[in-house]
Amino acid sequence: MQHNHHTAADAATLAADLARFTADRLQAGLAERDRVLLVLSGGSTPVPFFEALSKLPLDWSRVVVTLADDRWVPHDHADSNARLVRAHLLQGPAGAATFVPVSSEAPSPADGQRAIEDELTELPWPAEVTVFGMGGDGHTASLFPHAPELDAALDDAHAPLTLPVGAPALPNVPVPRLTLTRRALLDTRCAVVHCTGAAKRALLEQAATAGEIAELPIRIVFQQDRVPVHVFHVD
Repeated sequence: MQHNHHTAADAATLAADLARFTADRLQAGLAERDRVLLVLSGGSTPVPFFEALSKLPLDWSRVVVTLADDRWVPHDHADSNARLVRAHLLQGPAGAATFVPVSSEAPSPADGQRAIEDELTELPWPAEVTVFGMGGDGHTASLFPHAPELDAALDDAHAPLTLPVGAPALPNVPVPRLTLTRRALLDTRCAVVHCTGAAKRALLEQAATAGEIAELPIRIVFQQDRVPVHVFHVD
């Protein structure tokens, strides 16, 4: 499938462009459906995107937001993607959106998975837009290269929507996580990859070529022909 590439003069402009792109997709979905779903990724890169998107006019009360993954930490912890979304997206008009986190106060991801799975099942799939991030090791969501959970996460016929993942190696934050599986991540009308920096550009070029998903899990986006892919990148 052809990949649509978007670039800009700087990261702030790229974030604003991605916000408008996402809002347009959500608006188009709202014209046809009662509710629409937006799946987001965490980390530092999307913060300007979240803030730009929060200011755009939408019927946010009909938008449901969830995450591609989260670290199993309290929702007010500095490493929590839920905290990131609440602080930078669910503000002003966007505060009317429904947010469904993928972490909880349960002792572990395995303990909390069932309740989260039940909640996610009720969301208005397919997502209107799923925004993928990419780590410097080629991971996306919490699908890490050669991780012991990876085969199960890629088993589209049998995988649930979510999967508990053990703490990854440094430099990733070494805490357990809950991640969406491939079948949930690609249950979307539009896949967006958002990243910045020359090193990640080179990694994206490598990921877009033939190769094992276990080596670069971001390849789940590129090695499929069901979902249009838009890459938003700036050096």
